[in-house]
Amino acid sequence: MIFMAFGCAETGDKPVEDKPVFTPVSFRDVPGWQADNHADALVAFLKSCPPIERRGVRGFGNASIWRDICGQARNVPAGDHDAARRFFENAFLPASVSGRDGSTGLITGYYEPELQGALERSGRFNVPLHVRPPDLVTVNLGRFREELKGERIAGRVVRGSLIPYPDRAKIERGALRNRDLELVWVDSAADAFFLHIQGSGRIRLPDGDIMRVGYAGTNGHAYTAIGRELIARGAVPPEKMSMQSIRNWLAANPADGARLMRTNKSYVFFRELTGDGPLGAQGVPLTPERSLAVDRRLLPLGLPVWLESSEPDGTPLKRLMIAQDTGGAIRGAVRADV
Repeated sequence: MIFMAFGCAETGDKPVEDKPVFTPVSFRDVPGWQADNHADALVAFLKSCPPIERRGVRGFGNASIWRDICGQARNVPAGDHDAARRFFENAFLPASVSGRDGSTGLITGYYEPELQGALERSGRFNVPLHVRPPDLVTVNLGRFREELKGERIAGRVVRGSLIPYPDRAKIERGALRNRDLELVWVDSAADAFFLHIQGSGRIRLPDGDIMRVGYAGTNGHAYTAIGRELIARGAVPPEKMSMQSIRNWLAANPADGARLMRTNKSYVFFRELTGDGPLGAQGVPLTPERSLAVDRRLLPLGLPVWLESSEPDGTPLKRLMIAQDTGGAIRGAVRADV
């Protein structure tokens, strides 16, 4: 079960069918709460303070409330586990979160992949990662209708109308060619595809230098999980589905693999990152094992979230994390990436 700590007793303003269900609990009821190293979580939370102090957290308090909370957080002695735990207990109210259908969630992991690449195209490095095109327009629909708050669409303006941006297939066939939008070239279409899913990564250049890239936008088309398509085809049994099984299938079926990847019409654009670590969707550096990717339509970024799950080997995973990122595959109130 996932537990979420929140700063105000509001539940956002999404339509009823989308809203997560919050059930108040006591910190005494949170399994493993006392044993966690809350000082590590506090380090991640403090990274979220600048944006939430400016804007507040949608549905969970205005900027003034969060400035007070972050002020308290900054007064906690660094590395003091007990003091950090008391801060979270005093500043937040815990609630379990579930889907309206009673589901308790799907938790997966993500990482910072490393790809081989070059700044110039060559026979080996021939798969581009594109920067965000200047004609890509993102629209926050909540500015037009209250019931659409948190929903976004993207496209381009042609003769006064917003139309869909080219999908993955059209982009891979050259829709962006000759526009000087290539940020870097990599040597594997499959690696590039998974980088689109992760949202950020490292590119090792021929001279050994590392170039960090991060999410800069999407073409606005819906994300399609190709793993589900492989299961539907009977190509991979459900119990054996994993990123590695998808990679193996793509490697064994290059022509069909290219067509399969294009069923995911979503296409991600990148920018070069500087500074420490990859940046999440909140615009702050991600903290390993403490940053969480969530569906920001339902759980706003910046919230502390208590996670109760398990590692792939069955080891219990009980940890306080901070919602700081999102992703195309993260959909639902109890769906997250660690």
